[in-house]
Amino acid sequence: MNNNDYKTTKKSPRQSSIFFDEDELEPVQQVRPAPKPASSEGEWRMHFASFGSGSSGNCAYIGNEHEGILVDCGVEPDRVFDELERNGIKMGKIKGIILTHDHADHVRFVYRILRKFKSPRICVWCTNRCLNGMLRKHSISNRIKEYHKAIYHEIPFTLAGMKITAFKQSHDSEDCSGFMIEGGGRRFVVSPDQGEITNRADFYMRQAQYLMIESNYDHNMLAAGSYPSYLKARVAGAKGHLDNKVTARFVADMWNPELKFVFLNHLSNDNNTPEIALWETRTALEAKGATVGDASFAPDQATRDVQLYALPRYDTSTWFVL
Repeated sequence: MNNNDYKTTKKSPRQSSIFFDEDELEPVQQVRPAPKPASSEGEWRMHFASFGSGSSGNCAYIGNEHEGILVDCGVEPDRVFDELERNGIKMGKIKGIILTHDHADHVRFVYRILRKFKSPRICVWCTNRCLNGMLRKHSISNRIKEYHKAIYHEIPFTLAGMKITAFKQSHDSEDCSGFMIEGGGRRFVVSPDQGEITNRADFYMRQAQYLMIESNYDHNMLAAGSYPSYLKARVAGAKGHLDNKVTARFVADMWNPELKFVFLNHLSNDNNTPEIALWETRTALEAKGATVGDASFAPDQATRDVQLYALPRYDTSTWFVL
């Protein structure tokens, strides 16, 4: 299958950048599966939880039970830290923040979170263009520069004992990065907002054992919905967001026995539902011969080839021990 098969097919005129998606109204309710048992003593296990996923705010934890990082800072800090502490992760265990891009739903609380860490002090890791975009577009203090560590696409760095490699993604931000995060022999790839799957994003996502990938909208819902034409064009464009079917085709094509979890993220509230997004990807995987579990770790689900889970828009996900 050609990489072009994964690109959005709309050829709409380019629009000026919009830094808030206008699709956050009522929360999507989602049943939280039962948590997976904790890791055995001495074994390095990757921990993952999302505290919000969508244009209303994005933030996640990736690490282990001893230390980890935050990915993006678009969720109210007090809620993030309450959820972390509830799962045994105190502030001192957060070793840094990585940012995917400069849109407000990913960065609006980053300086507040940095200021909470008096001792030990932590830094924010992002590209120079991402930092400059934040300062230009949002009311974020220039003092954030004191906390900044510059990163560069496809040059790995180490944070919280994990090897992290940023890669370029196609989105209408100043500079959008996905991340491959490696620790304990595990590879978690975070692939945030993107309008099409570029060759470099394809390269890194195909190495994932655990993949967070956008499944933003259903084409028919978007076409028939209330968005103005310019916003529909922005969402469906090559620097906008991924259609469920595009995501499903890509995940099915890349599926291999090493891929254990697929987390669908950034589902639109107005132009998608968790049920539709999950159905599209599950159907595509099953057509390739994969058995698909619901990430509940129930006995009849745990032995499936790959687990599939839609990250809640407003709520905290299950705390996953991978």
